[in-house]
Amino acid sequence: MTQTLTIRRPDDWHLHLRDGDMLRAVMPHTSRHFARAIIMPNLVPPVVTAADARAYRDRIQAAIPADHSFTPLMTLYLTENTDPADVAAAHAEGLINAVKLYPAGATTNSASGVSDFSKVAGVLEKMAEIGLPLCTHGEVTNADVDIFDREAVFIDRVLDPIRRNHPELRVVMEHITTANAADYVKANDKNLGATITTHHLVINRNHILAGGIKPHYYCLPVAKREEHRIALRAAATSGDPRFFLGTDSAPHTDENKLLPCGCAGCFTAPNTMSILAEVFEQDGALDKLEGFASLNGPAFYRLPVNEDTLTLVRETPAYPENIPTPEGPVTVFDPAMPLHWSVK
Repeated sequence: MTQTLTIRRPDDWHLHLRDGDMLRAVMPHTSRHFARAIIMPNLVPPVVTAADARAYRDRIQAAIPADHSFTPLMTLYLTENTDPADVAAAHAEGLINAVKLYPAGATTNSASGVSDFSKVAGVLEKMAEIGLPLCTHGEVTNADVDIFDREAVFIDRVLDPIRRNHPELRVVMEHITTANAADYVKANDKNLGATITTHHLVINRNHILAGGIKPHYYCLPVAKREEHRIALRAAATSGDPRFFLGTDSAPHTDENKLLPCGCAGCFTAPNTMSILAEVFEQDGALDKLEGFASLNGPAFYRLPVNEDTLTLVRETPAYPENIPTPEGPVTVFDPAMPLHWSVK
């Protein structure tokens, strides 16, 4: 039985850090283990210009502990008024690594997202030209579409038409939650990848709803049926380079999670690597963990892999139930299973 596992230091290809006091409180829980992360731009107001991204990057860098090595990979929030020239200039400067598409109203702080996709065609054309990836929150927001069907409908109504109209555009399907999405990635070799979160490998919709509502398991896209969770685990542990880790770690205070209309998101930054080691070992795929967490993402984003390493040891980890912030406690995701791997 393997007792230690050393891998290239991992990256997180989908992360929420928030801002201000919350940023300063949660930053160390990512920078302790991860070398880089794609930073989500859905602040209030959102990060929509190069100047916004530059200022946000500076605030993130100021929050990184002095003894941690971490590089934030910035993104711009795509709106119907996004300037293709500004996007191209930010990319040429090395300031941004992607542009993020939120359908309007799809998730936390997404009111500025896209409703009319014809209005962003010029930006997508420029991105395809310069090789800048588009990261997609893959859900439609139509009231007539069931929340458990919104990812599958997004693929048919939005994503596939975008990719047909812009075949050279590089696209990341972020935080996929369905077998439909995994199958779509596997059927499309060119310019397409997908991130999978820690929590979607662990929970299904029963965790949220069975035996009483569990707000700390509520996330968007919402967890689906068990058959979809199994499909995600199969994709993550397969070694297929088109699938890589994006935690979508999303801190909210308990006060904001436990409202009659509570916030969506799971805070997984502290314990992701322990959970992933457990999942990959359960599926007989510990040898594939490095690819999923450390190699596949850099390959898609055309970045070098990290030279330093991270070592996991077989021992029961200890994680706090929550972390304190000036805004209130943030509950750490509970994987609802024993963990047997600690980060050394």
